[in-house]
Amino acid sequence: MAPQTAEFKKAVVDSRKLKAKPTDTELLEVRRPSPTRVEFSRPRLTSSLSQLYGLFKQGTQDPPFDQTKAPGMFEIKEKAKRGAWEKLVKDGVTPADAQKKYVALVMKLKALHGYTP
Repeated sequence: MAPQTAEFKKAVVDSRKLKAKPTDTELLEVRRPSPTRVEFSRPRLTSSLSQLYGLFKQGTQDPPFDQTKAPGMFEIKEKAKRGAWEKLVKDGVTPADAQKKYVALVMKLKALHGYTP
């Protein structure tokens, strides 16, 4: 488990106090390819929640990514969340950097969805 900063711990608590959370539809928001470019790959799933999850998991390293089991074929939300975490691992984001990005994202979500102190 990676050491956690005070700001990160506060952001974790604050993330649970958002007045409104992104919906499942937002969680499974699909990014479409550009209309001027032909792409034959599957659409990518993106969201603030999956980013938040990935940053939290990378920031805490509990458990480390390589010790986790991949979700099943029909676990769409879990696949999106794990995909966000996997991207951070592949990009070489350190736990300390992930914690900083997590804090920044929580601040953005507090401004967007409201916050109950």
